[in-house]
Amino acid sequence: MSLRTRTDATPDVPAGRRRAAARIPIARVPQPREDRMTSTWKLARPGRIAAALAESQAQNSGGWFVAGVSADVGRSASVARTVAGREVTFWRTSDGTLVAGPGACPHLGALLDDCPVLGGTMYCRWHGLAFTPDGDATWSPYRAYDDGVLIWVGLPTEGETATDRPALPPRPPLSASVIAVIHETGICEPQDVIANRLDPWHGSWFHPYAFSHLVVDDAASDERRLVVDVTFRLNRTWGVPVRAEFSCPDTRTIVMRIVDGEGAGSVVETHATPTGLDSRGRPLTIMTEATIAYSDRTGFAAARWLAPLLRPSIRRTARKLWVDDLAYAERRYDLRARGEFPG
Repeated sequence: MSLRTRTDATPDVPAGRRRAAARIPIARVPQPREDRMTSTWKLARPGRIAAALAESQAQNSGGWFVAGVSADVGRSASVARTVAGREVTFWRTSDGTLVAGPGACPHLGALLDDCPVLGGTMYCRWHGLAFTPDGDATWSPYRAYDDGVLIWVGLPTEGETATDRPALPPRPPLSASVIAVIHETGICEPQDVIANRLDPWHGSWFHPYAFSHLVVDDAASDERRLVVDVTFRLNRTWGVPVRAEFSCPDTRTIVMRIVDGEGAGSVVETHATPTGLDSRGRPLTIMTEATIAYSDRTGFAAARWLAPLLRPSIRRTARKLWVDDLAYAERRYDLRARGEFPG
C-alpha cells in the first residue's frame, strides 16, 4: 500500500500524457478550490516537523554564515556586514580571493566599510591604517569563502566545530544555470526560517498562487529528507509538475532540489543568518535565498541568454512567497517567545 499523503485532489495521468510530459513540461492542471482540497493539518503534525527540525539543528555548521552575494564585494573597496552580532568587513585580494575580518578598526574603532583597497591591502578611511589578509598583532582575519554565488564568513560559534569550508549542497553547473538571489529580514531566529521550509504541507494552502497538487511521499521521506510531488502554478489552469526533495546540509540552511521533471538538478537554497537584536530586544534574521535554475533541454541556452530579463521575475516570485513565509516564521517565533507554541 502506498504511504504517499495527498494534500489536494491529484488526477490520475494516463501513460500517453506522461510520455508527452517528458517532452512538454507544462500540463493542464486546473487549480482546485479550497472546498475540493484535502486539509493538511493532520499530516503537518507539530511533532513531525519538530523532529525534522531537531535533526537539522544537530548538524555541524562549522561556524559558517552566509553574508551576502559574491558580487557584493569587489576589489576596490571593503564591505561591512553584521553577522551573529559581530561587525565583519570583507574585501578581495588582487587575485580575487575573499578576505574577512573584524569590522572595527583596532585604532579608534572606525567601521571598516567602503574603505579603499589597493593591491589587496585595505586602508582605514579614518587614518589610513593598513590591513593585509595575513593580519597582525592587533587584527586577525576570519575564515572566508566565496562559493561562486554567495559569500560566507566563519566565526567562532558555541557548539560548532570549525571547518575549512561551509557544507555546500550539490549544485548544477553555475555556468549553465540562471541564478537569482534575494534577501529579506525577519523578526525571528534562524530555526524559524528552517522550520517553515520543513513544513511543505502548507504550500498548497498558504501559497495557492504558486503551488498546487502537493503530495508528500512518506515512503521516500524521513527526518533528514522530505520528498514531494508538486505543481508549480503558471496560472489557474496550467502548471509544471515536478518531484523535489528538501534537506538541510547545516543548521541554518535548507535546500529544495528538483529531482525529476522540468528543471531536474535545479536548487533553491534558503540560508538563515542571525544579525543581532532590534530595539525591543527581539532577534533579527536575514533570509538569503539563491535560486539556481538549470535544465538539460537544448532550449535552456536561450533562457541563459535572457538571464538579465529572467532574474527580476524570479526575484519577484521569491519575494512574494517570502512575504507569506516570513509572516509564518515571525509568528512561530512570537508564539515560542510567549511559551504558546503548540507541541
